[in-house]
Amino acid sequence: MSQVPYASLDPDRVLDAVEACGLAPDGRLLALNSYENRVWQVGLEDRSFVVAKFYRPGRWSLPSLEEEHVFSRQLADAELPVVSPLVFHGRSLQTLEGFHYAITPRRGGRAPSLESAHELEWMGRLIARIHAVGGRESFRHRGRIDLEQMVVRPGQAVLTSRLLPEHLHPEYAAALQQLRQALEQRLDAVGPYRELRLHGDCHPGNVLWTDEGPHFVDFDDCRMGPAIQDLWMLAADDNAMGHLLEGYGQFAEPPLQELALVPALRAMRQIHHAGWIAARWDDPAFPPAFAFAREARWWEHHIQDLQQLAEDL
Repeated sequence: MSQVPYASLDPDRVLDAVEACGLAPDGRLLALNSYENRVWQVGLEDRSFVVAKFYRPGRWSLPSLEEEHVFSRQLADAELPVVSPLVFHGRSLQTLEGFHYAITPRRGGRAPSLESAHELEWMGRLIARIHAVGGRESFRHRGRIDLEQMVVRPGQAVLTSRLLPEHLHPEYAAALQQLRQALEQRLDAVGPYRELRLHGDCHPGNVLWTDEGPHFVDFDDCRMGPAIQDLWMLAADDNAMGHLLEGYGQFAEPPLQELALVPALRAMRQIHHAGWIAARWDDPAFPPAFAFAREARWWEHHIQDLQQLAEDL
C-alpha cells in the first residue's frame, strides 16, 4: 500500500465521486477532522449537504467494509438513531479510481454531557438496542477486540517504527511483554463472555446530541467484542457507569460480569493508540497532528504507563 494513500484524492476527485452517485455538488467543500480516513462535507445545488467518506486504502477488505454497511443499515432499519450510508444504484459502498467511499447525510449536534444522569441513561438504552441488533449475527471479516488486534500487532508496529528511539527498544519490548502477560491473566480470571457486533469506538466524539436526543456516528471500527466495550469510554467514573448500566438494563441484561474487563480494555486501547500512530507515521497528516511522538520523553512516559498498567491489572 502506498505510504501516501490519499495523494491523488484532490477536491476534483471528491466532486467526481459525489457526482457519480447522481448528486449535484455546487463546489462547496469542507475537509472534516479525520486521520484514518478522509472525510469531506459537500454542498449540493439544492443548498443541502452530504458527507463523503473515503476509506483508507488497504485497511479493510471489501467484504469487511460491506459488513460495516450491512450492520449500520440493520440498525437504521430498526429505527435506531445512527448515521447510515445512503444507497445509490442499489449500493451504499461506492468505488471510484481505486477508492472505496460512502455518502451519508450530514447530521449536526453537540457532544453528550457525561455528567448528566439523564443523558447517560439515554445512551445506555440506545446501546442496549444496538447490541440487540448486533447479537443477531456475527462479523466474519472485521476481526475481534482481542490481544492479537489490540496488543500484538500495534506493539510490533511500534518496534518496527523509526519513531521509537533505538535505546528504548529493549525497555518497550519488556514492558509490552509484561503487560501482555497481565492482560492474559485478567482475561482468564474474567472467564468466557459473549461476543457480539459492536460500535467498537463508542467515545463521546462519536455521539452527537440534538433536541431529539443522541445519534451515533462512525462505525468504522465496528468489530466483535464484549458489550462493555461500547460503554466504558462514555463512563468517566463508577457513578457514570452506573447510569449507563441503569439505562442499558431497561432493554437488556446489563453486562455486569464484564466490568472486570474495563481495566484490560483501557490498557489495550492505550497500546493500540501508540501502535496506530507508529503505523501511520508516513502519512503526511500524522507528523503535524502527533508531533509529541517524535520526542523520546513521550515514549519514556508511555513505557512507564505500560509498566504501571501491568502492575494495576
